[in-house]
Amino acid sequence: MTQFTSDVEAIDALVEKYKVLRQEIGTVIVGQDDVLKNLLISIFSRGHCLLVGVPGLAKTLMVNTLSKVLGLSYNRIQFTPDLMPSDIIGTEILDEQRKFRFIKGPVFANIILADEINRTPPKTQSALLEAMQEKAVTVAGTTYHLDEPFFVLATQNPIEQEGTYPLPEAQLDRFMFNLWLDYPGFEEELNIVKATTTEKSVNPKVVLKADEILYYQNLIRKIPVADNVYEYAVTLSAKTRPNTAKAHPWANDYITWGAGPRASQYLIIGAKCHAALSGKYSPDIEDVRSVSTSVLRHRIVRNYKAEAEGIRVEEIIRKLLL
Repeated sequence: MTQFTSDVEAIDALVEKYKVLRQEIGTVIVGQDDVLKNLLISIFSRGHCLLVGVPGLAKTLMVNTLSKVLGLSYNRIQFTPDLMPSDIIGTEILDEQRKFRFIKGPVFANIILADEINRTPPKTQSALLEAMQEKAVTVAGTTYHLDEPFFVLATQNPIEQEGTYPLPEAQLDRFMFNLWLDYPGFEEELNIVKATTTEKSVNPKVVLKADEILYYQNLIRKIPVADNVYEYAVTLSAKTRPNTAKAHPWANDYITWGAGPRASQYLIIGAKCHAALSGKYSPDIEDVRSVSTSVLRHRIVRNYKAEAEGIRVEEIIRKLLL
């Protein structure tokens, strides 16, 4: 990894790399600019993402393309009701010498696509979530460290909820971002159909390597933050907590549980990365606002009144930002 003479120079280099990254991803993925930007922010922030979208919106292709341009290993795990924890983390087998040998599971890769994570029971969900938190797995008393960088993108289908196991709030809290994938626009869909119904195939080039990503992850952590930005982020999280000193009137009316301290941490680290990718050397309040919906969306639990009146989480967040 080339060492830069200063952090300012390194951030300038990151901005250039980010532009090339977006260009390469754009050769395969049409549109979805905000989702792709947030995915990259999450990776450079050492976070994980929960991606919610109906089938057929290229979630798998998106993650596969990301892994290629970032030069990282990639595994897709299809979550089903009969999936066991050992199917994810691996298992011990008795080899020819009658000794136990650990066979690594699919979690041993840099990027993991946990497809339809809500289709598997809590025991299996928690096996992956432990790996996300600890960056390691323990089997038969032995701890195995995962390769770094390590990034989990879990998907959920918002339509069909029959036979699913919704992630509990404590486990949702481990995801930095909750991103909603929407249908493409008419022109975008036209371009998608033209690009995918011919014999032509595109192979995106590798733009970054693992050691560079780790360098930039550490760089993001070093970015200085002004006190007023820290205060804004913590106040924003506090506004979501009903019946507390800083609670927003809408929190008292429409929220059962608000965001915890992890939300404040992710607002700041997300703002740092958003600022860096925009060519700024320190985040401002606008950077916190830019990542706030993705950070808070899955950390706010609406009450019965909000559901009865059709008040969406995004509406509540917009009110908190005013």
